[in-house]
Amino acid sequence: MSDPILPWPLVKSGSHDHPTRTLQDLLNAHGAGLVVDGVFGPRTDAAVRHFQQSKGLTVDGVVGAHTWAAVIVTVRQGSSGDAVRGVQEEFAFRNLSGIPGSGLKIDGAFGPKTDAAVRGFQQALSVAVDGIVGPVTWRAYVSGMLSF
Repeated sequence: MSDPILPWPLVKSGSHDHPTRTLQDLLNAHGAGLVVDGVFGPRTDAAVRHFQQSKGLTVDGVVGAHTWAAVIVTVRQGSSGDAVRGVQEEFAFRNLSGIPGSGLKIDGAFGPKTDAAVRGFQQALSVAVDGIVGPVTWRAYVSGMLSF
């Protein structure tokens, strides 16, 4: 059976908006200290290159499958910080409720509302519904699945 999840997106200098904001959050989870503005400019490029070098990856400033796989941080209820902000950015991008202003707060706290949103997303994808944002769920988020 083929993998139903879309492949990791290719993000590089000049990219903007989704999933650049989430990438910036994830880089910040590794200490980058970026402003999360959705613009893949010189500072994001430098942070990507530094991250790639620190992980022994090809240093090219291009975020593809290997860099995504290394930069993601598994989060779950009770987690906090920049990686959780990345999850919440993904819901802001999708606004799954369809009601303006009713989305999750981007506050970096993985509480019950974020947990419920993650589980709903996983159920809609027909993947394991465990509330844990690991490699499969991250790939679905950043590849833009279930966005409209």
